[in-house]
Amino acid sequence: MQSQSIHKIPVAVLAATGSVGQRFISLLANHPWFEVAEITASDRSVGQRYEDACHWLLPEPMPERVGKMVLLPTEASALTRSKIAFSALPADVAKTVESDAAKAGLYVCSNASAYRKDPLVPILVPEANPDHIGILNVQQKEYGWSGGILTNPNCTTTGFVVPLTAIDRKFGLERAIVFSMQAISGAGYPGIPSMDILGNVIPYIGGEEEKLEYEPAKIMGTFDGAQIHQHPFKVSAHTNRVAVVDAHTICISFELREKASVPALIEALESFEYSPLLQGLPSLPEKAIVYHREPNRPQPRLDRGLYGGMASHAGRLRPCSIFDYRMVTLSHNTIKGAAGGSIVNAELLARTKFGM
Repeated sequence: MQSQSIHKIPVAVLAATGSVGQRFISLLANHPWFEVAEITASDRSVGQRYEDACHWLLPEPMPERVGKMVLLPTEASALTRSKIAFSALPADVAKTVESDAAKAGLYVCSNASAYRKDPLVPILVPEANPDHIGILNVQQKEYGWSGGILTNPNCTTTGFVVPLTAIDRKFGLERAIVFSMQAISGAGYPGIPSMDILGNVIPYIGGEEEKLEYEPAKIMGTFDGAQIHQHPFKVSAHTNRVAVVDAHTICISFELREKASVPALIEALESFEYSPLLQGLPSLPEKAIVYHREPNRPQPRLDRGLYGGMASHAGRLRPCSIFDYRMVTLSHNTIKGAAGGSIVNAELLARTKFGM
């Protein structure tokens, strides 16, 4: 592998002024492999400097260099310097822009849902399915693209798919019921009116349950060199918006193919290791899964910031009176579940396609 410090890969951030776009800008500010070369926005902000057009929402200061950059149109033809584009676009816009960019030779690491159900586009969570990046070669051949598209999952799926993968590899999964308690930041900015969410739980998030029932089976499926075969296990999902700022908490009951004990399941979580292909990726945390043995953890306020918000948390693993076992998982929805997840995907891409 080449030295990580000689030449940084120029990247673009699409929809850079929004809440997820700002996370991309913040996380990429001092990245050892990537340098923001181009940023885009909607028509009303094109031509303005980022610092003038962006209502910065994060506690970290806006990177000074990016603040002076001029916003470009969100069009593939405007991206003349970048090799990778990070997409924070809404799904309806992403459907056209991302494929245009892939045709033009860019690799798009997308946070949007537009292509997650495309059979030749991976939903990539490198801890769980790093080999799925191989379908980019099939994608390029079939679609005639010189670039490609890879996506990360819905921010809630991200929170439980890594722990479930660890358990599935040891004991096999048959069925799961997931109940989410999702932070308000997942609704974007300005998000949900305070009168709707304070002192309240909203037991509906449009389209979310369908995503949680589809995405894990694709992520945990097998890639045979030509296509991704869905995992046969079934998920039933209940999604809820709660008065927490950041981090999604998910309660899961699951049924196993093979018998297991609580200690054996905890050991499977604590000993879960990265694929050798992932070793040294800059944004991956030290541990693939952080298992909390305290009876009242994980908690959003206490645990979401561990490893810079990139950790997969699990805890409270115990028997279930209906299925076999149950547990609680947690992850930071706008870091690991959004911008940070896309950046790790790009790091794996950079290793496989650019020799980093």
